[in-house]
Amino acid sequence: MGETVKILTASGQQIAVAAYSPNSQIRARVWTFKQDEVVDEGFFRRRLAAAIKRREALLNDPQRTGCRIVYAEADELPGLIVDRYGDFLVCQFLCAGVELWKETIVAQLRDLLPCKGIYERSEAAVRAREGLEPTQGLLWGEEPPELVEINERGRLYGVSIAHGHKTGFYLDQYDNRELVRSLSKGRRVLNCFAYTGGFGIAALQGGASHVLNVDSSGPSLALAAANFARNGFTPEQFSNREANVFELLREFKQSQELFDLIVLDPPKFAETKAQFKRAARAYKDIAMQAAALLSPGGLLVSFSCSGAIDLPLFQKITADGVLDAGRHGQIIHYMHQAQDHPVGLPFPESLYLKGLVCMLD
Repeated sequence: MGETVKILTASGQQIAVAAYSPNSQIRARVWTFKQDEVVDEGFFRRRLAAAIKRREALLNDPQRTGCRIVYAEADELPGLIVDRYGDFLVCQFLCAGVELWKETIVAQLRDLLPCKGIYERSEAAVRAREGLEPTQGLLWGEEPPELVEINERGRLYGVSIAHGHKTGFYLDQYDNRELVRSLSKGRRVLNCFAYTGGFGIAALQGGASHVLNVDSSGPSLALAAANFARNGFTPEQFSNREANVFELLREFKQSQELFDLIVLDPPKFAETKAQFKRAARAYKDIAMQAAALLSPGGLLVSFSCSGAIDLPLFQKITADGVLDAGRHGQIIHYMHQAQDHPVGLPFPESLYLKGLVCMLD
């Protein structure tokens, strides 16, 4: 499983070299279309070195110490994710091909990007579809501490590499947190699906009058509170609420609460196209509920990371929700994933994060 195979036409002409996965619906993931390119240790070194080179300016920025190093197909390494948090690298091996070459990849990363330790977070559900067991643990070097601090344009975040979502933090929202910072001055902010406080801290950095963080995870909110303190913010400037976002938005509507800026950054509602209808209903519902809570001139900052829902459809769903709330608005910003999560020109599926900033009348 994961062995290198040649892809041939019916006439026997080679068109690609790929990793074979007998358990997956995607039976072969292409390594290269070059006839003479050999998939060996040198192949992975070249691909990893190229990914690091593309991010050279980001990696040398002292105010950006969290960064994605390898983004799977977009970096021509299908199934491989590598993120840097300070002095530690975190990897996800999500398909059979990179699983087979794991030792080689780790050795090359050690040489190309010196670090204290390399940790694995390969628990994603996609591994089961590849016939792989979930795996987590140290691959090389030192065990990461309970929290690794990263700097993001002066915002400090404690990242739990071993226990956080994905690889520990949502690095893909870097640019969008900067945008929220620039829009928050003087605004009362509701940060939904807050996780460890990323958008809330950005809002206070930008001069928000108050931030209310809502998440269903108590441990995530505890880390959020520590992150707010880490950035010098006092309990008077923010509050945390452990709750179901859908239910709480309805409670706020009943009590006629109003906010000036609402962030909706939910988890993926649709893992597959089969879950599309359920996801569409969920996105519309939270948009409708949030729109009812915005003051005139308020901003709705809404995201979808569901690959089954593209940007035009997400815009339509959001528009329907806002209209059903009896509101009217305009889109003032479109948002996507950050620069370290590039979109491969021949692989449009690598564009997964989409967002809207809507100003409501």
